[in-house]
Amino acid sequence: MYNDSDPILLFDGVCSLCNGFVKEVITRDNRGVIRYASLQSEAGKQLLAKTGLSNFSMDTVVLIEGEKKYLKSDVALRIFRHLGGGWSYLYYLSIIPKFIRDAIYDLIARNRYRWFGKQDACMLPRPEWEDRFL
Repeated sequence: MYNDSDPILLFDGVCSLCNGFVKEVITRDNRGVIRYASLQSEAGKQLLAKTGLSNFSMDTVVLIEGEKKYLKSDVALRIFRHLGGGWSYLYYLSIIPKFIRDAIYDLIARNRYRWFGKQDACMLPRPEWEDRFL
């Protein structure tokens, strides 16, 4: 189970790039602090509505931390910080202006299905990861 203070990562459940990112984060999140839900899931839709993003495009991941929400390149930077260890140093990439980071993010997001593929259905978590998915 999770509590409201746990960071929750919402991702495009049919995007191969997004699923790969989630799998990498799960394996490196040794403390198990991050929770996950696909944007297409009922839990994902409810969280989007709760945060005021119900008319949201699925062109970005969303990170919810309590009352705050992060989009696009900010999500990856916050995730790196949560992973701790050497990963937290990647948070210093935030010195790159947001408009530059987000422009690169948008380019990848627009082409993610073409470059990385699309799955027919949302990813099903491994049994050992099920408690981290909403």
